[in-house]
Amino acid sequence: MKNPKILFAAFLVMLPGLIVKAQVITDKAKSSETESLAQKIVNQCANIKEGEFVFISGGVRDMELLEDIAVNVAKRGGYPLLTVGSDRLTRKFYTEVPVMYDSRTPELDFKIVSFLDAAIGISYNEDPLLLADIPADRLATLSQASAPVTDLALSRKIRQVSIGNGLYPTEARAKQFGITIKELSDMFWKGMNVDYQVLEATGNSLKKVLEAGNEVHITNPNGTDLKVKITGRKTVVLDGIVSDEDIKEGVLATQVYLPAGEVALAPVPGTAEGKIVVASDFGSGVEAKDITLVFQKGKLVSMTAKSGIERIKELYDAFAEGKDDFSSVDIGINPNVSIIPGSKLACWMPAGMITIGIGNNLYAGGENKSTFGYNFHLPGSTLTVDGKVLVDGGTLVPVKK
Repeated sequence: MKNPKILFAAFLVMLPGLIVKAQVITDKAKSSETESLAQKIVNQCANIKEGEFVFISGGVRDMELLEDIAVNVAKRGGYPLLTVGSDRLTRKFYTEVPVMYDSRTPELDFKIVSFLDAAIGISYNEDPLLLADIPADRLATLSQASAPVTDLALSRKIRQVSIGNGLYPTEARAKQFGITIKELSDMFWKGMNVDYQVLEATGNSLKKVLEAGNEVHITNPNGTDLKVKITGRKTVVLDGIVSDEDIKEGVLATQVYLPAGEVALAPVPGTAEGKIVVASDFGSGVEAKDITLVFQKGKLVSMTAKSGIERIKELYDAFAEGKDDFSSVDIGINPNVSIIPGSKLACWMPAGMITIGIGNNLYAGGENKSTFGYNFHLPGSTLTVDGKVLVDGGTLVPVKK
């Protein structure tokens, strides 16, 4: 699965199919453009300090940007560690490495995480079907074996920057969304070049409403109708920048997904009631259509679809406890990203996008540490908090002061 946000994916390089991976961004940019972008990623988004150890990961096609990131880390007085991968390498790890090694503890990851201060990840995944034929139970075993590494990263408060956020323009992604590569590329770069002060202000205004609220209600003409309690729950604003204040606040304030622009929270466990209907989903690598999810007492009790549900169910069934929890609500706030009419484009940050999650919800401030996390985007939906409309039919409603 490529779309669940699980913290500290950057150094879990052996599991690209199970964790959030930032998508590649160079788009054959000129040297000056990659240098400028690298400076922004290192100095603003990651806020690298002198003497810090920084893990940098990406693919061979992005070497110029990766090199510029590494050099800019060094220019700040940091120590860069650069690793490079590819679809071919990822595939061979599954097809040629014996299954007997799947369950062993990733000792090298442990050693790396034990001294890291920050991680910057650029995914190299090109083929959405790269791991579609790998047995789900093998993916689950590998994910479980790596869970202690994430625990260590959380305890050490390592900050991370993930670039792509499900929007990077590849031919495969454009085809899935039903748009041209130019349309996708234009949207990606507009989203990257958003005014981050506007994002911060919008996010903080929504945060006030959510943290003062008691119940979220999500509806859609397609049949979606779900309520969940949020009383006393903390809200996370993902505005793309790590400030010195964020570093002091802790790990949840120091995660960056680019293009940025989200407000997320983990609702009160055991309170979700109702139905979610999803027109289309590509999270498993295979398109599933007209998915219906039914929740009772905060648990997923039914998951059906018109087509393409088999791979999602295979993955879901392979994992253990915590996978059935309704775990997160996420609202997109990036005004530079919008859904193209008639397309299947669905990702996190478009202003007015609603995303719900099951399973792992650490990124949203929750306590579910399941090795399974899956998210469903709900374009065109409405979200209210105690009757106050925050998203109306997929349009973000400005919060009145």
